[in-house]
Amino acid sequence: MARLTKKNYTFLNRYTYYIPTVADLFILLVWFIAGILLANVITLAFAAAGSAAREVSILVAYPIMFLPAMIYASYKSQSNSMNKSGVKVDSRNFEPKGAVLCTALVVIGTLALGFCSDAITSILPEMPEWLEDMLSSMTQGTVWINFLCVSIFAPIFEEWLCRGMVMRGLLHNGSKPVWAIIISSIFFAVIHANPWQAVPALMLGAFFGLVYYKTGSLKLTMLMHFTNNTFALILGNIDSTKDIESWREFIDGPEYWVYLGVSVLLVALIVKTFLGLPDKHEKGGMDPVPCLFEQ
Repeated sequence: MARLTKKNYTFLNRYTYYIPTVADLFILLVWFIAGILLANVITLAFAAAGSAAREVSILVAYPIMFLPAMIYASYKSQSNSMNKSGVKVDSRNFEPKGAVLCTALVVIGTLALGFCSDAITSILPEMPEWLEDMLSSMTQGTVWINFLCVSIFAPIFEEWLCRGMVMRGLLHNGSKPVWAIIISSIFFAVIHANPWQAVPALMLGAFFGLVYYKTGSLKLTMLMHFTNNTFALILGNIDSTKDIESWREFIDGPEYWVYLGVSVLLVALIVKTFLGLPDKHEKGGMDPVPCLFEQ
């Protein structure tokens, strides 16, 4: 038996031996809903303490939403580790392009796809005022609080759930790659709970899923998520862009369509590049791991 090392218990490695089946995903969803309810209770408790506490409450409430599901998944992984093989939540299969080029491509692709998704969300009905105020508070409030929640917590926790658990579980329990990507993207869209966020989440989720399938790198999809959210946070704190609802309001006439065309072309080329990466394993770029008893 392999000697247990600290590496076995790092954040992402501790979930290696939990590969959720469809039934397991429903259980995981129940734990996630329980976390949401607990987070709402905490938010209400903070709200009763005053406006300053209410703003800070999200720093506590946001991680709490995912905590029950993460504890459950960690427990199941530890239970499975002695008699079942696993699949890494985070691998590093970037060849032959290399990590640096892959990183540059996904950052560019994320920004370009965000611009493309804006063309679709711009034709949706006008956003309700209460939702607009809520989303604005996430980008135009206290900068350090918003940065932690929007740029750090969201990429880590949402990618862990949507790609690391949902997509990885579907892929390694018999689903075809395209369906694993699509279903995890739909799940990603649904947890955003409104069409103005769900539409770009669906598009970005499909791109994130492709990259995760080909490289196995959850850290790379976290970076993509970070890029998208931080760019929105920056725009929300610039006077000339913080109140615009669509790039069409900011870029006039033919220039908008030129930018849109370039963005579509960039996304297509980058998607083609990742589709061209060889599959290191039968199920893509995620590395299989034997059970601890066999190591």
